[in-house]
Amino acid sequence: MLYYKKILNTTSKEWCVFIHGAGGSSAIWHKQVKAYSASCNVLLIDLRGHGKSKELTSRKKYSFQLIAEDVIEVIEFNKIHEAHFIGVSLGTIIIYQIFSLKPNIVKSMVFSGAITKLTIKSRLTLRIGRVLNPLLPYMTLYAMLARIIMPKKNHKSSRLLFINEAKKVMAKEFNRWFKLTARLTAYLNRVEHESNAAPTIYIMGSEDHMFLEPVKEIVKLNPRILLNIVPNCGHVVNIEQSEQFNEISLNFIRKLA
Repeated sequence: MLYYKKILNTTSKEWCVFIHGAGGSSAIWHKQVKAYSASCNVLLIDLRGHGKSKELTSRKKYSFQLIAEDVIEVIEFNKIHEAHFIGVSLGTIIIYQIFSLKPNIVKSMVFSGAITKLTIKSRLTLRIGRVLNPLLPYMTLYAMLARIIMPKKNHKSSRLLFINEAKKVMAKEFNRWFKLTARLTAYLNRVEHESNAAPTIYIMGSEDHMFLEPVKEIVKLNPRILLNIVPNCGHVVNIEQSEQFNEISLNFIRKLA
């Protein structure tokens, strides 16, 4: 089973489950733990091959469904019947998959740096990455991608945190996860046409040049979905503008409690 950590709030029945992105770990939520645990029960999870789940590997070909099933196993083991799911970057796709498999356990979804659709720029970036993957050390490739996605000076703290966390991931495991990007376009096209009944908010940085515009398109088509754009902020809002992220997301969750 995946490594997880629970922080209980004895006065609340609400659960918040945090899902990190590829190359990260539950450590990327360190600026959320205090704020969230003051009013909710918190479940932090390290995905397979990451953080303290580093040794949990599989011979199976990795898929978003396999990774989502890992998370569902932890939730069911802890007898959590319903939760608010908070995800960042590729973690948002895992939450989409959890909702597809077990919609009854998803009370709401909070997405930071959400990946909803690949633009020409993002498809080209990932394609170049896949070409270079066999030729470069995985950390060189990861650092290059992190620099492309989070290029500005004010993105430095989140960029360095993700790079440092990625150093804990084994090369073989990184390659398994990176191969998932080849199936992203097909997967996201399918998700786009599925009905989404769970209350959803996107909290995006104004400088998230890779992923903001597709989110705007989704929100235009579905007025039930909320979008909050945080100024002077890149891909990882929960780190770069943690106080705003916490305030916006917790206000959203409290209205659903």
